[in-house]
Amino acid sequence: MQKFSAHFDYETAARARGHRHIAGVDEVGRGPLAGPVTAAAVTRSLPDWTFRPAPLLPREVVALSPSDLGGAKSLPGEPPSPDAAVRARGTALHLLLERLPSLDRADWQGQAAALIPDPVLAADVLAEARAVLDDPTLGFLFAPDTLAEVAVTGLWLGRPVTGSIDRLIVTPDRVLIVDYKSNAVIPPDPASVPEGILRQLGAYAQVLGQIYPDRRIETAVLWTRAPWFMSLPPGIVRGALSRATIPRATIP
Repeated sequence: MQKFSAHFDYETAARARGHRHIAGVDEVGRGPLAGPVTAAAVTRSLPDWTFRPAPLLPREVVALSPSDLGGAKSLPGEPPSPDAAVRARGTALHLLLERLPSLDRADWQGQAAALIPDPVLAADVLAEARAVLDDPTLGFLFAPDTLAEVAVTGLWLGRPVTGSIDRLIVTPDRVLIVDYKSNAVIPPDPASVPEGILRQLGAYAQVLGQIYPDRRIETAVLWTRAPWFMSLPPGIVRGALSRATIPRATIP
């Protein structure tokens, strides 16, 4: 490998390798660059914003869940059960009420086994789902034109609210919001419905009212243990929502 010294003539070496000189800095109209270089002072004005502190980034706003607005979710006498077990049972039941209506009855048991790994839990919630789906007075809730597990988002007190509605029926003049509840102790009338459930449905009504401002918004609870469909007066759910509290963990 050839070593180059500080005084190596690169141009001569390049010519020896067959390179041809086309143009140099002294041949493009500016003359040779040899000689002293004098620095010129350059003054540039910067825009005002470069001297101002950057604004603080806005804190992330956590969306509220209609089920987390405070208030009791059950009546006195509800059998104690670990929260995880209650959630697992509720999730399994909701899943069956979402999937089974579109299947032949003969396929219900196989579908339940496929969706719910725990055979004891699967048998338990399948029996409850059968009772709901076999009730002729509830058939309108599971008609082909109804919607299941509908994700919705809106605003309440300037805060985003997002949740999932168990069953939704939309007609040209009204919107019916139905929430499934598997409480063992069922209230005898709408006035006795636990406050937390009323607040939840009030939040859904608030959101759907923004989506369908020209339609009547109705809410109801389907108590799956009975089973029993309970319509809720609009004033009750609106009043409950007005008493709702924003979870501290979601406050920026």
